[in-house]
Amino acid sequence: MAREAIEVLKECEAFLEGHFLLSSGRHSGAYCQMAFLQQHPDRCAEVMAPVAEKLKELNVDVVVGPAMGGIVYAYELGRQLGKRAIFTERVDNVMTLKRFRIHPGERCIIAEDVVTTGVSSLETKRVIEEAGGVCLGIACVVDRTRAEAPSPIPIVASALKLDLPNYAPEECPICKEGKLPLVHLGSRKMKEAAKQTL
Repeated sequence: MAREAIEVLKECEAFLEGHFLLSSGRHSGAYCQMAFLQQHPDRCAEVMAPVAEKLKELNVDVVVGPAMGGIVYAYELGRQLGKRAIFTERVDNVMTLKRFRIHPGERCIIAEDVVTTGVSSLETKRVIEEAGGVCLGIACVVDRTRAEAPSPIPIVASALKLDLPNYAPEECPICKEGKLPLVHLGSRKMKEAAKQTL
């Protein structure tokens, strides 16, 4: 029997609790440190298997992972689906297809690690469509979107849906309590500041 994705994330210490600044600029009491999952290819494959299964019916041609967070997951989905996997990257702070091509009419899925607002995926959708590809939606490890703030691009498959609150900085209750320091993404203090895992 397949394990739940959250069990694997806990095992890898890929889910942390504390006080975090998300890429959207909002604050949260929980953070998914997906690089910790990427350390373990076998566990990454295990978590992505149900996502790949959901994508089979979409007849995907290309899996596109935005650098950096989506590259490993695009590769793994491409491997499991038997499809091409590529990545977009920033050139002069503009998301682009520097190394690869998308052919007109190719059906593309965006692979992400964690989706909170879905705004960053819009850049990759633009790149796909400018190349003549068709963007089918997003496939991700963790879907953190909320009903009141849905992703502007449909999330067609995820390994895990987490309904964890996140806050505008001025409304953050963790800030108001003043007990936990705000930890920025990529900070070396992240794991130290978040000693508990869910």
